[in-house]
Amino acid sequence: MNSARRTPYGTVAVLAVATFLLGCVERKVSLTSTPPGALVWLNEKEIGRTPCDAEIVHFGTYDVRLELDGFEPIVTHRDTEGNAWDNPPLDFFAEIWPGRVLSETRWHFALVARDDSEAALLDRAAALRDRTAVESKVHAPTGEQRIEQLERAVEQTPTVPPAPSP
Repeated sequence: MNSARRTPYGTVAVLAVATFLLGCVERKVSLTSTPPGALVWLNEKEIGRTPCDAEIVHFGTYDVRLELDGFEPIVTHRDTEGNAWDNPPLDFFAEIWPGRVLSETRWHFALVARDDSEAALLDRAAALRDRTAVESKVHAPTGEQRIEQLERAVEQTPTVPPAPSP
């Protein structure tokens, strides 16, 4: 009689655990490009060639890079947004739902043919030179900042006593 009482409780416990283990929320990003076949990196991890899918753990901003021979590389950021069931308190129920819950984000990229002519190369070099010149001026320390840096360096330099005379 004692074993008969344990069986229903054991069955209920097994069913409850199975219900929690069956739930599955799948979050993924599907990437396509024109033309297809571009090599894709998501947050600096190579995931394959377009069209391809990548599973993600959380929603947010991702770094995306696509490269294909003969085309300009694309380096950008893209956002993923969750569905209503990805917000508390609904996320709890989505996780324990006995079926599959899918959140899919689709991104498409149009690659531009690269111009490898000498004129285009010179234009890109000039643009890079101009951009680095502007950025170096923006980040260069002012006179006061440079004096402060030198004063700190002098203060941190250990003083060496003069060597005794023979």
